[in-house]
Amino acid sequence: MCIEHQFVILCYVAQFVEAAHPAGVLFLPEDVVPPAEFSVEEWAEIDCRALSGGEIAELDADRTVELLAAARRIRAAADAAEAHALARLDALRGGDRYVADEAALELRLSRQQAQARLERARQLTRRMPRLLARMHHGDLEGHTAGRVADTVAVLDDDTARQLDARLDEKLDSGRVDIHNPANLARAARRLVEHLDPRGQTARARRARAGRTIELLPGEHGMSTLLFDLPAEIAASAYGRIDATARRIRNTGDARTLDQLRADVAANLLHERTPGSPSTSPKAADAVDAATVFLHMPIDTALGISDSGCELAGYGPLPGPIAREIMSNPNSLWRKVLTDPASGAVHDVGRRYRPTAAIRDLVAIRDAECTIPGCHRPAQRCDFDHQQAWQHGGSTSATNAAAKCEHHHSMKDTPGWTIHTDPVAGTTTLTTPTGRTHTTHHHPKNEPPIQKPPPPATNPPPEDAPPPF
Repeated sequence: MCIEHQFVILCYVAQFVEAAHPAGVLFLPEDVVPPAEFSVEEWAEIDCRALSGGEIAELDADRTVELLAAARRIRAAADAAEAHALARLDALRGGDRYVADEAALELRLSRQQAQARLERARQLTRRMPRLLARMHHGDLEGHTAGRVADTVAVLDDDTARQLDARLDEKLDSGRVDIHNPANLARAARRLVEHLDPRGQTARARRARAGRTIELLPGEHGMSTLLFDLPAEIAASAYGRIDATARRIRNTGDARTLDQLRADVAANLLHERTPGSPSTSPKAADAVDAATVFLHMPIDTALGISDSGCELAGYGPLPGPIAREIMSNPNSLWRKVLTDPASGAVHDVGRRYRPTAAIRDLVAIRDAECTIPGCHRPAQRCDFDHQQAWQHGGSTSATNAAAKCEHHHSMKDTPGWTIHTDPVAGTTTLTTPTGRTHTTHHHPKNEPPIQKPPPPATNPPPEDAPPPF
C-alpha cells in the first residue's frame, strides 16, 4: 500500500509601504503598519532629518520654509534636552567646579561657553520650567531662553518662578511676541522691575562694580576690545571718539568714519595723537605694554613661505602680516634663539622656582595653556611641574607645562588626569568618566609640508644679514 505525501508550500508575499516615524522613514509590511496621520509639521521634521542637501535643493518654496521651521523646532528641543543633561551632570558631580570643563569637551565648546550653558541649564531647570517646556515643544531656542534666563538671574527662586508663570501667560495671550528674542527679553526685564522694584538700584550698583574689559580674538588678524562700563561713561567716551573722528574727517582725511573712530580710540589708549593712523605702539608709548609672542618659521621670515605664523593667545596669522609686524620699526618684539640642531632643553637642577629664562622658554614653546580648548596665552599661565617637585620632579622645561590658574588647580582634583608630552607637543586629558581628549598645542614645532620654493631670480649674497 502506497501512501502519497503531498506538501503544500504557501508563499506569503507582503506589500511593503512607506511608514513615517520621527526617527525617519521606514518600509514595513502593510498589514503591520497602523494607520496614522501626520501633520505638515511632523512631515517637515521627518524631512529635516532624512533629506540630503541635494534633495533639499529640489524643494519648492513652501516645503523649504516648512523645513526651516522644522529645523528650528528640532534645534529648540535639542537645546532643552541639553539643558536637562547639563543639569543632571551637575547633580551627579555634586556641583563640582569642573562640570563645565567636562561638558565643554563633549559639546566642543570653550570652557567659558560651556559654563554659560551650564548656568543657563541651572536657571531653566530649577526656576523656569514653563520656559523650558516651550523649548521642548520647539517654540524657542536656547539662545532666546538664555537671554531671558540672564535677565531673571538677579531674582530669588520664588520670584523667578512667578516671573516664569507671568511670562508664559503673556506668551499665551499674544501680548508678547515670541518671534522676536529682543521683545521677549525686554518683557522679562519689565517683569523683573515690576516684581522686584527695590532691587533695581542695588542691581545697578552691582553691575557698575562689575565693569570689565575683554579682548576677543577675531578673524583676519583682527581682535575686538570690549568695555563694559556705566552707561554715562560709555556714552561720554563714545561721544568724544565720534566727535574727534568727525573733526578729522572734515579736514579731508580719506579714512571712513568707522576707521577713524577705531584709530582715534586706539591712539587715545596709546597716548598718541588722535588723528594718526593706528599702528603698533612706539617704545616711548609702551612703558606698560604686555609682552606677546609671535612665532614665525625662519623660511616665512625670509619670505620663502607664507605659512606657520602664530600669535600667542590669538592663533594663525598670514605670513605677510607677520613680516609687517616684524619689520615695523614701531613694533615691540623679542628675538628668541634656540638650539638650531635639536632644540633640546637642559635641566637647571632641583630648584622649585624656575628662572626667568626657563619660564620664557616654556611660554614660547607652549604658546597657550596646554589643556584642550583653553587659549590663555602661556605667558599669563602658571608654570606647572608635571611631576610634582616634592615627588622628585625637576624644575626644567622638560618637566613643565603652561597651565592657566583654573586648569592648574584642576590637575589635582580627583577623577581628572592630565599628561603632557613637551617633546611631541601633546596633552591628553582624561575626564572623570574615563573619556580622553588629546590636543596638539604647539604644532608649529613641526615644519609644514610645502612645495619647494621657485629659485630666486636675484638671490641675496651669502654674507647678507637676516632681515631681523
